[in-house]
Amino acid sequence: MKTNKSFTKRLKLTKTGKIVARKPGQNHFNAKESRSTQQDGRRTQNIVVTPKVAQRFINTASTFKN
Repeated sequence: MKTNKSFTKRLKLTKTGKIVARKPGQNHFNAKESRSTQQDGRRTQNIVVTPKVAQRFINTASTFKN
């Protein structure tokens, strides 16, 4: 199965094996949001995936542990 590269580029694998990504939907139209909401959109969030899903979206599924 091919890797979904557009989604893979949005993910980062940490040294301890966690997958992190930015919160979706926070790139624009934030002028009316409160400052705390704007800052929350910049923080990363942990993504929990099963090994099968990791194989679909990330090249090295064997490095992911639940």
